[in-house]
Amino acid sequence: MDIMTPAPRRGLSARLTAFALAAFAALALAAPAGAQAPAADKPLKVGVSAGPYGDILREAARLSEKQGLKAEIIEFTDWNQPNAALQAGEIDLNNFQNRPYLANQIKTRGYQIAALDESILVPAGIYSKQYTNIADIPAGAKIAIPNDPTNGGRALLLFQKAGLIKLAPGKGLYASVLDVAENPKKLQIVEIDAAQLPRSLDDVAAAFVSSNYAYLAGLDLNKALVAETTVEEAKPYFTLVFAARDDRKDDPRIKKFIEIYRSQPVKDFTLAKFKGSILPAW
Repeated sequence: MDIMTPAPRRGLSARLTAFALAAFAALALAAPAGAQAPAADKPLKVGVSAGPYGDILREAARLSEKQGLKAEIIEFTDWNQPNAALQAGEIDLNNFQNRPYLANQIKTRGYQIAALDESILVPAGIYSKQYTNIADIPAGAKIAIPNDPTNGGRALLLFQKAGLIKLAPGKGLYASVLDVAENPKKLQIVEIDAAQLPRSLDDVAAAFVSSNYAYLAGLDLNKALVAETTVEEAKPYFTLVFAARDDRKDDPRIKKFIEIYRSQPVKDFTLAKFKGSILPAW
């Protein structure tokens, strides 16, 4: 077009239309996606981290289908994905996290997600391929913890229980590496993605591994150097909860699936399959 030629009148209308569409898109992003509940004939989509948690959910899905409720279990390899997918409306429910982890995600990412009923207790342990006694870990050795805030703090608490470090008072589950007040052996604390911690055992003296990844890697909680051994001691940290978006938390289909999950047949399945490494929380 010649630069002296005036733009057609319809150009203004097109620009206004484009502006309106852009504004609408921004509003859509600001609001939770998929606000409408899925049709009753569509499967309920339940998200979970890769590992044994999915086995329990699939057993619940098998039982729920017999009662007319289809459920599809969707596994994620990254702990950040299940909540992002839930907020976006890509799944209806998830079950992979404890309450402190969910609270941190809501705080840092602004998710409109509610914690629902408890599902399972998932103790963790400190494992090593090189040492059979925690006291034998030498000065200057590397120890590994998860790189997400709540599970990192949980790992530091367990290393404190093991006597290797001491945390600053009052930090608890939200402690970070910066809160290590005493480290007499001058251990190097490395932060690694939780799913990679079992593999890190080839390169570090010891690593904190939660039960789902320990199970996949063939690690036996009974052979951990130190473990979260009592329910009362560790229940606030390793009890997983179901989570749904705030606008879906009272959905009858979600409630029905959770009820079936928290039933005696699923409890019996969990106890028989995992032999104490994962425990029902009901």
